[in-house]
Amino acid sequence: MPFIAEYLTTFVTVLDGLCMKNPSIKWIYLIILSIIWGSSFILIKKSLLGLSPYQLGALRTIITGVILLVVGFTKLKTIPKSKWKWICLSAFLGSFFPSFFFAIAETEIDSAVASILNSLVPLNTILLGFAIFKITSTKRQIFGVIIGFIGTAILILKGADLNPNQNYLYAGFVIASTLMYGANVNIIKRYLQDVKPLAIAAGNYVFIIIPALVVLLFTDFFTAARFSHPDLPMSIFYTIVLSVFGTAIAKVIFNKLVQMSTPVFASSVTYVMPIIALIWGLLDEETFSLIQGLAALLILFGVYLSHIKKV
Repeated sequence: MPFIAEYLTTFVTVLDGLCMKNPSIKWIYLIILSIIWGSSFILIKKSLLGLSPYQLGALRTIITGVILLVVGFTKLKTIPKSKWKWICLSAFLGSFFPSFFFAIAETEIDSAVASILNSLVPLNTILLGFAIFKITSTKRQIFGVIIGFIGTAILILKGADLNPNQNYLYAGFVIASTLMYGANVNIIKRYLQDVKPLAIAAGNYVFIIIPALVVLLFTDFFTAARFSHPDLPMSIFYTIVLSVFGTAIAKVIFNKLVQMSTPVFASSVTYVMPIIALIWGLLDEETFSLIQGLAALLILFGVYLSHIKKV
């Protein structure tokens, strides 16, 4: 694992240099991030072939935590004491619970559907910002939220009709995760604005790596029956890829993307991710109807309305 952390440190350094030399490279980073995050959903699905959702969530947290703590350990001392409670809350809302919730959800719903539902994050960020954090919202943003949730309802209802063997109530785990992500964005924006992104990421895992290990210990991961599972080696491989690229490296790219552009530009990754995930889903023989496609466009249109600048 240390050699992965070493490569990630080198990656951060190279990323800094490229950002300084060519600001327009942000478009390349946006595409790379879209491909990485868009592919995360199929990696979760494949990881579940040999792992339970709790094992997957725990392993993903532990592997990512080891990488980020090795790379960002020296940054922890830069976090003011008054900020640690927000780092802790950010950890559980932005990383810990979603890692398990997405894995649980994909035991019943397709990876492509999970990715489209994940597009609700910007809408929930606005909704929670207005309701809890008293961040004002425009009428256009509220209208975008309403349209997005109408699209969500259609996507779920049609999916349940198209796949009667799947329990679409599990979509609630993805929606709950998007609410957590929305709260996390608002926490970072309001209370952790002056803390370095790598320090936030590393600080998050100070709090959640031990709970993840406890969860793993209470599963049957270390039993002989689990180690004899024929799909376990490939599942662990997919989990490592998911942790290294889908979490650790993606966090660094996203933080850099926000720094070199704007949060609005960085959030446009939401538009491309479902396309990548849908392609993977169709290649994996998942069923997706025209009405679900229209519902997905409705969700993305709602996200677009909530993020375009006033003319």
